[in-house]
Amino acid sequence: MNWTVKMIRVVRALAASAGAVMLTTAMLAAQSKDGFVPATDITKESLPATPLVYGAYGFVWLALVTYVFLLWRRIGKVERELSDVTAKIAGRR
Repeated sequence: MNWTVKMIRVVRALAASAGAVMLTTAMLAAQSKDGFVPATDITKESLPATPLVYGAYGFVWLALVTYVFLLWRRIGKVERELSDVTAKIAGRR
């Protein structure tokens, strides 16, 4: 399939998605004609957000450290392979 046909399909899909979003937004805006209505019956949160934020930051840092460690090991392996290839090439000359 030609890449221009694929791009046309992608553009059509994006246009349809954007149209659906605009239609939904317009429908929601039409429903709230009263304007601002204060919320009086909202209950207090039973779980504070602090532990969740700490957990999220901990997860992100753990993922980052793991990624850097794995990247460091892979780069070390590539450097060893590169030095082996360089030694083999130098041995041929």
